[in-house]
Amino acid sequence: QVQLVESGGGLVQPGGSLRLSCAVSGLTSDYYTMGWFRQAPGKERVLAAAIKWQGITTYYGAFVGRRFTISKDNAKNMVSLEMNNLNAEDTAVYYCAAVRSLYIPTQQDNYEYWGQGTQVTVSF
Repeated sequence: QVQLVESGGGLVQPGGSLRLSCAVSGLTSDYYTMGWFRQAPGKERVLAAAIKWQGITTYYGAFVGRRFTISKDNAKNMVSLEMNNLNAEDTAVYYCAAVRSLYIPTQQDNYEYWGQGTQVTVSF
């Protein structure tokens, strides 16, 4: 059973940075896609960034620009999301997700496994 546990959320001022981490366990092969979704109040859950567990292929949502960087450490079973120049629109619950897939799905319905989520609040 794949388990995902997020950490690193919190309150940050506009223009600040946060690093989210996702501890991964239970993967049964290398052919997983790991994603970071976010869901703001009253809005749909959308994919912010994703990375193939094997290789270096990445995906970023258009709203990210060049502010976010997704990375992984296969040896430590961790996936991280570095977020810079945060603004109020980035306030959301951020979820780590995984799916066994040869490509990078962008819709939440395609992902099989989810963490519990971590709150990110950008405010003064």
